Amino acid sequence: MARTVRFHQAGGPEVLRLDDLDPGEPGQGEVRVRVDAIGINRAEVLFRRDQYIEPVKQFPSRLGAEAAGVVEAIGPDVTGFAPGQAVSVIPAFSQNDYGVYAEQAVVPASALVNRPDGIDAIAGAAVWMPYLTAYGAMVEIAGLRAGENVVLNAASSSVGLAAIQTANRVGARPLVVTRTRAKRQRLLDEGAAEVIVSDEEDVAGRVLDLTAGRGAEYVFDAVAGPEVVNLARVVASGGTLFLWGAQSGQPTPYPGFELGMPALNLRSYTVHEITRDPQRLLRATAFVSSGLLAGTFRPVVDRVFPLEQIVQAHEHMESNSQVGKIVVSVDHG
Repeated sequence: MARTVRFHQAGGPEVLRLDDLDPGEPGQGEVRVRVDAIGINRAEVLFRRDQYIEPVKQFPSRLGAEAAGVVEAIGPDVTGFAPGQAVSVIPAFSQNDYGVYAEQAVVPASALVNRPDGIDAIAGAAVWMPYLTAYGAMVEIAGLRAGENVVLNAASSSVGLAAIQTANRVGARPLVVTRTRAKRQRLLDEGAAEVIVSDEEDVAGRVLDLTAGRGAEYVFDAVAGPEVVNLARVVASGGTLFLWGAQSGQPTPYPGFELGMPALNLRSYTVHEITRDPQRLLRATAFVSSGLLAGTFRPVVDRVFPLEQIVQAHEHMESNSQVGKIVVSVDHG
């Protein structure tokens, strides 16, 4: 039996329970992983509340899409992986079908990547989702180039920090937005070219000043909601505003009409565009692995909780006080 986190109804962190379940044997194209560490993501908070982009189909429901561990068993027709191999699980499946908040978990082999040498379980659970997300939107889809300006909000999240490092790796200029001054210096230390404090400064005016009135070629918005109109003001003519999160939980208007129909591209994006496409994923893992080996990419871990404190880990996520990734460690005794 394996301790497995499930929720029997939608709600706050308190609905999470540790149940003893048989992890089962891997089926066609599946692998069973001994989970050593779990990455906590905002998508799981939304799924737990049944506010995610896909609804919860049944209760009790499992949770979790990012982890690191060791392959225990492989199912029929699985190639490239073997028992004893150190791997990471990446978000490449629906949480209605699989979940990695557990001591052992069966997942699709297509959701596994080899864990590079020198990357331990904590780092292996913290690094992939942020960097795959950032690479996919910024490099694979946007084609971000050296010298271009990038605006990022929610910059102290794991994705925000990965986006800063990704922008720097390709020679772009990350202009980051944070709500309060408390995280300003940390963001500068993490590589931000400029930090704009939205509670104190006019975000649009500051970006336009920093770009000599041109605006940013790309804006990556993890918050959405009404503020999208203000962010759209800073997109350079012909530039693109990516919506890659909805932390505000509020309706998001289309800003084009209010702003007089500028040459604005508006695009939604999720990491599944990369992780569910084998060729894109191959390029993405090569990009991230090269950054890790070169030392220019690194996971930023805010805090590690034991599995027994999964409720507290989700409470910490919802506090929005973290800088970087929240990770849960799994002690197998």
